[in-house]
Amino acid sequence: MEPESGASASRNPSPLSWVNLSRSLLLAYQSFGVVYGDLSTSPLYVYTSTFKGKLRNHHDEEIIFGAFSLIFWTLTLMPLLKYVFILLSADDNGEGGTFALYSLLCRHAKFNLLPSQQAADEELSSYKYGPSSQAVASSPLKRFLEKHKRLRTALLVVVLFGACMVIGDGVLTPAISVLASLSGLKDTEAKLTNGELVLLACAILVGLFALQHYGTQKVAFVFAPIVIIWLASIFSVGLYNIIYWNPKIIFALSPHYIVKFFIKSGKEGWVSLGGILLCITGTEAMFADLGHFTALSIRLAFTIVVYPCLVVQYMGQAAFLSKNPNSVHNSFYDSIPGAIFWPVFVIATLAAIVGSQAAITATFSIIKQCHALGCFPRVKVVHTSKHMFGQIYIPEINWILMILTLAVTIGFQDTTLIGNAYGLACITVMFVTTFLMALVIIVVWQKSILIATVFLLLFWVIEGAYLSAAFIKVHQGGWVPLVLSFFFMVIMYVWHYWTRRKYNFDLRNKVSLKWLLGLGPSLGIVRVPGIGLIYSELTTGVPAIFSHFVTNLPAFHKVMIFVCIKSVPVPHVPPEERFLIGRVCPRQYRMYRCIVRYGYKDIQRDDGEFENQLIQSLAEFIQMEAVEQPQLSSFETLHDGRMAVISTRSLESTSSLIVSEHEDFDLDDSIPSSKSTTLRHLQSTYDDDNTQVRRRRVRFQLPNNPGLNQAAREELLDLIQAKEAGVAYIMGHSYVKARKSSSFLKKFIIDMGYSFLRKNCRSPAVSLNIPHISLIEVGMIYYV
Repeated sequence: MEPESGASASRNPSPLSWVNLSRSLLLAYQSFGVVYGDLSTSPLYVYTSTFKGKLRNHHDEEIIFGAFSLIFWTLTLMPLLKYVFILLSADDNGEGGTFALYSLLCRHAKFNLLPSQQAADEELSSYKYGPSSQAVASSPLKRFLEKHKRLRTALLVVVLFGACMVIGDGVLTPAISVLASLSGLKDTEAKLTNGELVLLACAILVGLFALQHYGTQKVAFVFAPIVIIWLASIFSVGLYNIIYWNPKIIFALSPHYIVKFFIKSGKEGWVSLGGILLCITGTEAMFADLGHFTALSIRLAFTIVVYPCLVVQYMGQAAFLSKNPNSVHNSFYDSIPGAIFWPVFVIATLAAIVGSQAAITATFSIIKQCHALGCFPRVKVVHTSKHMFGQIYIPEINWILMILTLAVTIGFQDTTLIGNAYGLACITVMFVTTFLMALVIIVVWQKSILIATVFLLLFWVIEGAYLSAAFIKVHQGGWVPLVLSFFFMVIMYVWHYWTRRKYNFDLRNKVSLKWLLGLGPSLGIVRVPGIGLIYSELTTGVPAIFSHFVTNLPAFHKVMIFVCIKSVPVPHVPPEERFLIGRVCPRQYRMYRCIVRYGYKDIQRDDGEFENQLIQSLAEFIQMEAVEQPQLSSFETLHDGRMAVISTRSLESTSSLIVSEHEDFDLDDSIPSSKSTTLRHLQSTYDDDNTQVRRRRVRFQLPNNPGLNQAAREELLDLIQAKEAGVAYIMGHSYVKARKSSSFLKKFIIDMGYSFLRKNCRSPAVSLNIPHISLIEVGMIYYV
C-alpha cells in the first residue's frame, strides 16, 4: 500500500527510474524544512533533561554510555523501524497522521458514527484506495466493533485524544525549542539572567506567531537549507567530540550498556526515561506531513541524513560528558568548540524556529480535520499557498496557541519542566498511533490478528515504559498536556454530541414525500421566480426547515435545490466527483437535490463559482437524464433518491448551456424576479462596494440542440430564467435546548456549553461564503 506502488508506478514500469529518483530527491530536500525541524533540535535538551533529577548523582562513564545506548536504540526502534519502515506504508491516498488511519478504518468498516454515508461515496476514486474489503471474509474483531456502538464511540474518543495531544505539541514545541536554543547565552560573556532569556524567548515567539498569516510558503525556500546546515553542524561537532574526548563511546552501541544502566541506576534510571524519550519528539511529523511529500522521499531523508547525524551528535555529547560530567546542565553548548560557538548558536535558534513552525502548521491541520469530522466548532480557515496544498492558517487558533505558549514559557522558565510536559504529549500520540495501526493491519491490510498483536505488544512495551516514566513527572510539568487535552476534548465532545443529536432530530422529522406529492406541482403555495437553495445536512428526504418556512410564509421559489455540504472519510475529493445531483420530486415540481462532497483535508474556496457550477451541473443532469430516459414523461421521472455524479468542468467547456460573462450588466426589468426592484438595486450596490469578493456575473443560454426533447428544453429554460431572477440561500438558524426532563449535566452541556460555543464560533453562512444580502435564515428550536 505504499504510495510509490500506486497508479503512477503502474504507468511507469521502472518506478526507480532517474525521473522518479530525482523527484524523490527533490522532495527529500524540501522535507528537511517541514518535517525534521523538531526532531533535529532535540539534542539541545535531551541529556540535560535526562540527568536533571536524582540521576545527576550517577555521572560515571557506564551511566553516560548507558544513556546514549538507550537513545540510540530508541531512535532505531521508534522513528526508523516503526515509522519509516511500517507506518509510512499505511497512508491514505498519500496522506498520513492519526486521522488518515481513522479514515482508512471508517472506509473498510462501519466505524463512522454519523449515518450520512451513501453507497455513492464508495464509488469515489480515492475511496477505493488500498485492498478491497471484499477480498477476504471480514475478521471477527471487525464485526465485533461494528456491532457495538460504544466501542465505536470509544475509538473516536481515542482518535480525538491523540488529536488533542498533537494540539498540545503545538503549544509546547515552540516554547521548549526556542528556550533551549537560547540557553547557551547563560554561559557566554553576555551572562544573561534567566528572566532576560525568558523575555527574549517571548519576543521571538510573538514574532513567530505574528508571521503565521503570511503562510510558510513565503519563507519555505530558506527552511530546508537551515535544517541541513544545522544537521551538518551537529554531525561535525559530534564527530569532533567522539575523536577528541572518548572514542570508546562506539562500544555503547551495544544494548549491553542498557542493562548496566538500569542495574546501576535502579529507579532513578527508570524515571530518567522521561528525558530520554525527548530524543524522538517530532517523529510523528514524518507520518503526519506525508501528504506534502512521498514515503520514499521521507525515507531517503531520514535514513541517509537525519538518522546518522542525530546518532553521531548524541554519541559525541556522551563522549564529552564522560570526561566533563559537571557540564550536564548545558551539555550541548558546552560541547561546542569555542571558535564556532556563535555560528552554531545562530543556526540552532533558526532551526528551533523552523521546528516550531512545523508544529504550529500541524496544529492548524489537525483542527481542520476535527472540524471535518464534526468534532470542532466552525473557524476561519485561510489557504495560504496556491502551490502547496494543505498549507493553511487559522487566525483564532493561532492567537490561542500564542497565549498558551507564552503562558507555558513564562510559567515554567525551564526546559526540563517543559520537557516533562512535551515528552508526555509526544509519547501519548505515539501510543494512540500504535493502537490504530494495529487495527489497520487487521481491518485494512487484512492480516492475521497474530501479526497485529506482535506489532502492538512490541511497540506498546517500549512506549509503555516511556509513558509510565512520563506519568511519574505529571506533578513536574507533565500536567500541562493533560489539562490542555481535557480542555479541547470537552469542546470536541460537546460539539460532536450536538452535531449527532441535531442530525438524528432532522432525520426523524423529515417531511413526508407522500404528503409533498399529494400537494401537486405548486405545493399549495405561490411559486415565485428565482432559485431557492435550502441548506441541510440530510442526504435524503426533505428537511423540516422547508415545511417550517412555507407554513409561516406560503410562497417559495420556482426552482428548489436542497443542498447538503458533506464530509467523506477521504483526504481529498476530486473536483470532477464533487457534485451529486438528483431529483426530490417528479420533473414538474422543479425540486432537486445537490450533495457537495469534501474530504477532510479539502478547503472550501471563496471563489464565487459555486452558484455557476451548481447551475451548470444541474443542467448537465437534466440533459443526461433526457438522453438516457427519453421515454419517461414528466411524472414518471425517477425521484427515488438516485443520484448522479456530475463533473464540474469549466464554464467555457460545458455543452449543456452557453455561457456569456459580463463584468457589469444593467438590471433587466423584463426578467421576473422574486426580489423587489429596490432589493435588486441594493444587491447591485452591495456587489459594487465589495469588489474584493465580487462573484463572476454570467448568463446562461440554451444551445440549439435538436436532440433535446420538449420537456427537458422547458425545464432548462425554467432553470435559466430562475437563475436570472435571482438566487436565495435558505438556512436554519438553530437554537438547541435540552428537554425539561433532561438531567442537570445534559442541561449544562447543551444550554450552557454548546450555546457558548455556537455564539462564539463562525456562523454556517460565513463558513460557506454565502453572500449576506441573499441569505434567508429560518429559526428552528431543537429539543434534544
